[in-house]
Amino acid sequence: MSAEPHATLPPVRLPSDAELARDALAAPLFARAVRLARWAGPDTRVDIGGELVAAQLPGAAAALGFDAADEEGPVLASQAWRVAVDTGLVDVTEPDDDDGDEESGTAVPGEDLALVTGGAPGEVLDLWLAALDTVLADAAVPDLDGLVDALDAGDEIDFDQLDWNPRREADFLDGVLANLYLLTVAERGASDGPVPLPVLAASMVIPEDMSEPTDAVLEQVSDAMMRLDDQFRQLEPIGLVEYRPVDEALMAEADDEELAAGSVAGGAADDEDVSRYGLVRLTPLGLYGIRARMLEAGVVAPAVGELADKGADALLDAVSGYSEGAAQAEIEQWLTGRELPAAVAELLAAARGADEGGPLRRLRCQQALAPAGPEAEPAIRAVLDDPELGGLARVWLSERGVADVPAPDGVMVFWLTVDTIAAQLAADGETAELPLLMESLTAHHAGFFDQVWRVEHPATAYVLEAMGRMHPDKKAAKEARKAAFKARSRPS
Repeated sequence: MSAEPHATLPPVRLPSDAELARDALAAPLFARAVRLARWAGPDTRVDIGGELVAAQLPGAAAALGFDAADEEGPVLASQAWRVAVDTGLVDVTEPDDDDGDEESGTAVPGEDLALVTGGAPGEVLDLWLAALDTVLADAAVPDLDGLVDALDAGDEIDFDQLDWNPRREADFLDGVLANLYLLTVAERGASDGPVPLPVLAASMVIPEDMSEPTDAVLEQVSDAMMRLDDQFRQLEPIGLVEYRPVDEALMAEADDEELAAGSVAGGAADDEDVSRYGLVRLTPLGLYGIRARMLEAGVVAPAVGELADKGADALLDAVSGYSEGAAQAEIEQWLTGRELPAAVAELLAAARGADEGGPLRRLRCQQALAPAGPEAEPAIRAVLDDPELGGLARVWLSERGVADVPAPDGVMVFWLTVDTIAAQLAADGETAELPLLMESLTAHHAGFFDQVWRVEHPATAYVLEAMGRMHPDKKAAKEARKAAFKARSRPS
């Protein structure tokens, strides 16, 4: 799958392999492929490439439950047969045409068919992924009518005349699915809601630095919408997406620019109007499938729960880059099944460090300890005198009303202040809430900036510079900038 090899995506929450395998078996196209594999036998005949001969298609359609008068039956049977062959559900012996005869090849159920009922969930999912590859390859092929029109005298496809490049088309579809995946897993993105088709098309066509799309670009968006409309119709039966197609009446009412402009620019008045432009959502199985393809391409695409058997150091390093919600879900799974006192001690040890990532590790550690009960108290008390963890420990104990919590000295108070702001900057950047936190912290300490620049914390100058930019009180902001200069000038 086309992707930036070193890209890191937000973590995705996936059902268990058993649940995903059930979804795979229930996907209409995969289910039809399984039924045809069971139907195949000594009398089944195939031609070059393993395709069913034309005379076999009515029987295949009947095996799938289609009436003889249903014109769609043979088409769907042919597609399902191709999936069965490509996944190994069917073994074919192609005809030998070396002598120019017209004898047909044969087909029998493949060894992998037994995995459908007797295999592990992971083996079923591997079969489904192979089926997905076939469907994606088919979806990247343009309308066959265009191919027929483009056949030259030698019965070969003239790709220049078609303006169709197979690799380019496959990469385009991969890019669309990657964008849909990112919109789905992003904390503040599409979440569980469907994505409007024009938004997805625009993400592939409109340059990021283009404030107002031109008519030519809008026409490209419209063309992309129509391609995607056809492709998502093909991808839905394999269980990859849930798709509401573009309203055909809408296409008849508007030209290309109107169709794209009305949707991309937000011309739709309500949810019903938006849905007329097409809505698509990756299913849980679809998220699994696209993630598997991304991992194969070298993309870092984490899944919640995959750190459950790792150490606390690996956990905190990883969740430092997660959103708060995803980090909490990963931490909860990591804690499940562990003895809480030992797990707390391991988390605290992993949170130490004067490196750049230390503040955010401690923030995630604090987040991990927040739901912990009395069992955690001994391990937390053990770090009360730790210069890096003592403040965190006091906060945890005080929030639970624990008696005899020693008051922190001034050095610890200011160190914890710097560490807290550094962690917030690392987690979310310069948010609108951060100036309020800064104001609250400085208001409780007289002569704050006269003392804080002396704090032996690697982020002291960085934090003071941020306070100089963000503090809502102009006088305090000026004092912060002076303190930052002193911190930078202090001998190391």
